[in-house]
Amino acid sequence: MSRKSKTNITFIYTSILYIAGLLLFLEWLYPVDQVTDTTYIGIFVIYTIFCFFISVLQVKWWLSLILKGFGVFFILNGLYSSYSFWSIHWFTELLADFSFNLQALLDRQWFDLSNMFRTLLFLIIIWLMSYLIYYWFVQIKRVMIFSVLTFIYITLLDTFTVYNSDWAIFRTFIIAFLALGIANVLKEIQNESLQAYRLSTRPLWIVPLVGIVLFSTVVGYAAPKLDPQWPDPVPFFESAVNGNGIGTGGVIQKVGYGENDSTLGGSFVQDYTPVFKAFMKEENYFRVESKDYYTGKGWVNSEESEYVEQVDANITYETFSKVVESETSELMLTFDDRANIPKLIYPYGTRRVVPPSEDVSLMLNETNGEIRTEVDHDAANLSGYKIYYDSPSYSIDMMQKSSTPEDEELVRNYTRLPSSLPERVGELAQEITAVHESQYDKVRAIERYFSGNGYVYQIENVPVPTEDQDYVDQFLFDTKAGYCDNFSTSMVVMLRSLDIPARWVKGFTSGEKIDESVNEDGDDVYQVTNANAHSWVEVYFEGVGWIPFEPTQGFDAPNNYAIDTQEEDDVLEAPEAPEMPEQEFERPEKDVEEAFNPSVGENNGKFQITMTHGIILAVIFLGLIGLLIWKRHQLRIYFLERRMRKRRDAATYQDAYHYILKVLKNKGFEKDPDQTLREYANRIDNWYGSNEMGRLTANYERLIYQNGVTNIVDEEMSNLWKNLIKRILG
Repeated sequence: MSRKSKTNITFIYTSILYIAGLLLFLEWLYPVDQVTDTTYIGIFVIYTIFCFFISVLQVKWWLSLILKGFGVFFILNGLYSSYSFWSIHWFTELLADFSFNLQALLDRQWFDLSNMFRTLLFLIIIWLMSYLIYYWFVQIKRVMIFSVLTFIYITLLDTFTVYNSDWAIFRTFIIAFLALGIANVLKEIQNESLQAYRLSTRPLWIVPLVGIVLFSTVVGYAAPKLDPQWPDPVPFFESAVNGNGIGTGGVIQKVGYGENDSTLGGSFVQDYTPVFKAFMKEENYFRVESKDYYTGKGWVNSEESEYVEQVDANITYETFSKVVESETSELMLTFDDRANIPKLIYPYGTRRVVPPSEDVSLMLNETNGEIRTEVDHDAANLSGYKIYYDSPSYSIDMMQKSSTPEDEELVRNYTRLPSSLPERVGELAQEITAVHESQYDKVRAIERYFSGNGYVYQIENVPVPTEDQDYVDQFLFDTKAGYCDNFSTSMVVMLRSLDIPARWVKGFTSGEKIDESVNEDGDDVYQVTNANAHSWVEVYFEGVGWIPFEPTQGFDAPNNYAIDTQEEDDVLEAPEAPEMPEQEFERPEKDVEEAFNPSVGENNGKFQITMTHGIILAVIFLGLIGLLIWKRHQLRIYFLERRMRKRRDAATYQDAYHYILKVLKNKGFEKDPDQTLREYANRIDNWYGSNEMGRLTANYERLIYQNGVTNIVDEEMSNLWKNLIKRILG
C-alpha cells in the first residue's frame, strides 16, 4: 500500500480521535455557567471548537497564531467594548485594562482582576488546551490520562456543587472508551501489526468497538446500584465552617446587591461586573430601599406593606420636605444584560420616570421606598429609563434648629432596638455626643467618630458574630474592621440609642466616570458595577425629612448643603479618613486610562511611563521566548546541518542520528528494547515509503564497528538526513 494512502487513513482516524478529545474537553466547559458567575458560555464553546478545528488542520504555526489570537481579541471586543474592533480607542482601552491587571497581579490583589482580564486568561487556557489535547490524543495517543481526569472533575462537581453530572458521566464514558479503542488501533498501525489497507477497505472493524462500548454503557446505567455508603460531605463541611463563625453560610460572599440582609458579616470578594451606566451631570447616590428593624444580626422589614402603582410613572415617594431647596435635573440609566435587579434604582428627589415601554408598571412600597418594576404583573429587568428629579440642597441651619419629631409612630418605628443589645453600645453613643446639644451636631459627631478611632475599611477576614454576640457590638469594640454594612449599621444603632430616628439604606454609589460630555446636554458617563453596591444611613429631621449620611471609611455622600453663615464651613467638612488603597472598594479605572492617555488627566508622572515601557518590554521578551520555543526544532536542525557540512566527523554524525531517534520517539515511533537498529529502520522506511532511515542507520553502524572511520559525513549523508527530518516533521 502506498505511503500516501496510509497517511490519509491515519489522518482520518487521528481526526476522529482528536474530535473525541474535543468532546471530552467540552465536558469541562458545560458546568462553568452553573457553578460560577460566568456568562456567555456559548461563546467559549464556539471558540473551543474553532481552536480545535485549526489544530486538526495542522496549519502553519504562524497562521494558527494569527487566527486564534484574532479570535481572542474579537471576543473581548464584542463582550467588553463599545468601540469597533479597529478603533484606536479599543486598543487604548485594552492596554489600560492590561496595565491595571498586571499591577493587581504584582500586588497579589487577585480579586481585583477585571472581567475582561479573566476572560482573556480563560480564552488563553482554551487555546493552550487545544495544543495539549492534540499532543495527548494524536501524537502520543495517551487517552487514558485525560479521560480519568475528566471523570474526576465532573464527579467532584456533582458532589460539591449544584451541577448534576448524570448525563455528563454517561457521555464521558462513551467518548472515552471509543477514543481508547481508536488510539490502540492507531498504535498497532504504527507498529505495522495491522495492515492499513484492510482498515480502509473494511471499516466495519469499528462496529464491534461501538457495540461493546454501548452495551457496557447500557448495562452500567440500567444495573441496580448500592445506596451511598457514606453521607454527603457537603453538609458536614458547611456545619463545620459555620460552627467556627467564618463567613455567612460558610462561604466567602461576592459583593453586589442582594435581597437577604438578616445575617450580616463575613468576608467578600470584589466583583466588577457592570450593572448600569448613568448619564448625568453630577454624582448621585442611587437608592433602592431601606430597612427598619435591626435584629442584632442584620436587618429586616418589620411588616409587609402594600405596593401602590405609580400612575403615569410619577413617583409619589418623598424623602425630604417641600421647604428644602432643589434644582430640577435629569439623568439616564442603561443596564447591562447581566444585571438582575427588577427594582427601580433612583436618585434622591425622583419625581418622574420614563420607562422603555408603556407596558412597564412601577409599584411603590411607601414604607421603605422600594419600587418594583413589572411587566404584566411579573417582575421585570428593564433595559434602561430616564429619570427627572429634584436635586436637594439641605439647609444646615434648618437641621440645627430641628426639634423632636411630632410623629410618635415614626419615632417609635425608627428608634426600636433589640433588648439583647449590650448597654455599652448606648454608653458609647452618649460619650461621643456628650458635648453636643442639637440633633444635627450629635449625628455628625457619630458620623465622624469612625474616622479617628482606629476603625478600618476591610473586606477580608471579616468575622460573623457568634450566636450570643451582637453584630454592632462586635464591630464597635472587638474587631473595628469591616465594610459599609458594619459602619452604616453601627451608626444607625447608636443614633437610635439616643432616640434619634434613623434607618438603614441600600443602593449604589455613583461608580467611576468613564467619559465626559457625551451628548448635547453635557452629561458625563459613570460606570456602576457590583463593586459599587453600598449601604448608608438616613436620619430624620423634623421639617426637613430623611437626610443621608455616610459613616463608611473612604466614602463621602454627594450631598449639597445650603450654607447660611461662614462659620458653618467647619460643620460641613467631611470627616478625614485615613488614605486607603482605592481598589479595596472601587476599581481606579480612570487612573489606569491616564497612564496610557495623557490627555485624560493631569497625573502624567514618571512612574506611569516606566510601567508602560516595562509592560511593552515584558511582552516583547515573552514573545521572543515563545518564538524560540516554537522554532526549537528548526534551530536545532539548522545548527546540526551546519556542523555536518563543516566538520564531517563521527561525533557530529552521531549527534545528528540520535536527534532523528529523538524526533521519531516524540512522533510515537519509539524503538522497542528487543528491536535492532536495522529492524527499527525498516519499520520507519515502510511507514514513510523511503529507504533513507536504512541508509543512515547503515552508515551509523559502520561508525560504531569501524573505529578508524573519520570523515563519515559526506554530502549524500547530509542530504539524506535533511530529507528524512523534513518527512518526519511534516
